[in-house]
Amino acid sequence: MRLSPPLVARLTALAVLLAFLVRPEAFAPLLAPLTRNGAPAIYNQGSLMALTIAHLTTVAVAIGAATVVAIALAVFVTRPAGAEFLALSRSIVNIGQTFPPVAVLALAVPIVGFGEKPTIIALFLYGLLPIFENTLAGLTGLPGNVVEAARGMGMTDRQRLLGVELPLALPVILVGVRLSVVIALATATIGSTVAAKGLGEVIIAGLLSNNLAFVVQGGLVVGVLAILLYDALSALERAAARRAGRVTRPETA
Repeated sequence: MRLSPPLVARLTALAVLLAFLVRPEAFAPLLAPLTRNGAPAIYNQGSLMALTIAHLTTVAVAIGAATVVAIALAVFVTRPAGAEFLALSRSIVNIGQTFPPVAVLALAVPIVGFGEKPTIIALFLYGLLPIFENTLAGLTGLPGNVVEAARGMGMTDRQRLLGVELPLALPVILVGVRLSVVIALATATIGSTVAAKGLGEVIIAGLLSNNLAFVVQGGLVVGVLAILLYDALSALERAAARRAGRVTRPETA
């Protein structure tokens, strides 16, 4: 099977990223011109692989929690019993966009202390809005005949939600998840200002020591991760859309 050029480029980027995280010293000659006065070209205050895993873990926990809460809230306000709470729900999920992540960190540290927790709180609040709005759009934009057909088949409200509505809305929901993940990957770098483990440590160390090599390698790792995760989630969206298309064709025929 012949691989497409975009796929080859992504696989190459992944291979180079893994090689850099496993053997960063092999890339020292490339980054050495960015250093001054004999400063190290490769971050030497911790393992880049460990920091990358910690960074991804923080993002996964925060966006995983945001996904659960945002979808549950969107489902609730699209049911008759929760329709009157739509405006309130929108106000709640907008909190994360109203306050900058730095402000959330400053407010969270006195309550939960330094470390990963304030970063997770900030990313959680910041990730709610895209997922909530996309879930809302996906559930309210379903073809009425499909929902009515499911109701006519005798499906309960729960069966319609889990078996019809959410699967059909999944491609739109995943768009919101993708946006939140990419935003969180970049935003999580500020967590290092409150002692959270992550790639922000590399960037901040470079800024403090005036070592451009540290800043570049930290930024590049975050950037490549964002691109790869963006592409992976986009592929999931397309797969979900194809599956939803196969589900809806018999209903609309």
